Amino acid sequence: AKVPFFSISGSDFVEMFVGVGASRVRDMFEQAKRHAPCIIFIDEIDAVGRHRGSGTGGGHDEREQTLNQMLVEMDGFEGNEGVIVIAATNRVDVLDKALLRPGRFDRQVMVGLPDIRGREQILNVHLKKLPSVTGVDVKVLARGTPGFSGAQLANLVNEAALFAARRNKNTVDMHDFEDAKDKIYMGPERRSMVIREEERRATAYHEAGHAIVAEILPGTDPVHKVTIMPRGWALGVTWQLPEQDQTSHYKDKMLNELSILFGGRIAEEVFINQMSTGASNDFERATKMARAMVTKYGMSDALGVMVYEDENQNGFFGNVGSRTISEATQQKVDEEVRRILDEQYKVARDILENNKDIAHAMVKALMEWETIDRDQIRDIMEGREPQPPKVYIAENPVAAFEPPKDGPSTPPPLPAMG
Repeated sequence: AKVPFFSISGSDFVEMFVGVGASRVRDMFEQAKRHAPCIIFIDEIDAVGRHRGSGTGGGHDEREQTLNQMLVEMDGFEGNEGVIVIAATNRVDVLDKALLRPGRFDRQVMVGLPDIRGREQILNVHLKKLPSVTGVDVKVLARGTPGFSGAQLANLVNEAALFAARRNKNTVDMHDFEDAKDKIYMGPERRSMVIREEERRATAYHEAGHAIVAEILPGTDPVHKVTIMPRGWALGVTWQLPEQDQTSHYKDKMLNELSILFGGRIAEEVFINQMSTGASNDFERATKMARAMVTKYGMSDALGVMVYEDENQNGFFGNVGSRTISEATQQKVDEEVRRILDEQYKVARDILENNKDIAHAMVKALMEWETIDRDQIRDIMEGREPQPPKVYIAENPVAAFEPPKDGPSTPPPLPAMG
């Protein structure tokens, strides 16, 4: 626009001395009017623009005086022609209503996280900064980073470059990006961790159970990687990549996800006749998902399309779920949740009972290579002998993930459920 640009942070207005904030607002607008036409940009405006009356210093503290002066300057009796005011915040819900009315900040633009196409474009920008890139599939990287911001994608590229430098390579390849993504999601490798052979085999069956159920059930995200290499608090991971961004979750897919979560425990029962604590996180997530289907999403034929629990802000204690149903109805809710879980548990057991040869073949590959990729998983599922990993190094295999202190499982869904 080729006009002067004034930038200031919302916290710069707030001081402990009375009148300083309001004075700074007046000075800023006076300077802007002298240089009109111009643009004023206020970053983190929630520091000064919160609801009045919500402070701890009474009903009229210094912050409120500053806000009142800003309201007057933006749309008071005196005009401010030629001065465009723009502000940014990630807490628009706490802003004072007077600040958002027409004549002030009446146009709101939500800048969300980039979608899959946006992530591709951002990655391409950062990849151009690397001296050499070989065989990097940007589409696969974009699919594998749902929920990443631009800064997180920049960090991913930087981590991949560091991996390449540690390996004394002159170019960054897909292997470096996979390791960088694993580190960001799962934490650093634990190469010094000593695991008994029996526990490694149990972890392999657990992860194979997740992967086989995910591959056989229709409409699920394809399995991208399975590994039993410890990383952070992890012992193993079955990693699925969505084909595209997901905004809505449908009942059939949610039921299939429940079966996938149960696949690990069932594999332990079927193949090693044991139960480990590694499935605790799977059970917790499955129970929460089934309960949400019944009480929040209206996906139960028995209880109908009604929301049975509210999560409201309750004073000083944050989020507190307020129960709005009777004990008898709560018992019906629990019974319906149990029914859904039991049915999907049986679905997963039937799949693994009927595919024991595939499970044994996948465990054999995991015990030998510790990490198998999409191509090897496809070979195993189709009954072929899997080829060695493209970047397999016997003394330096790739690594994995697990919820804290609970053993093998699947990672949390990459896109948060909406």
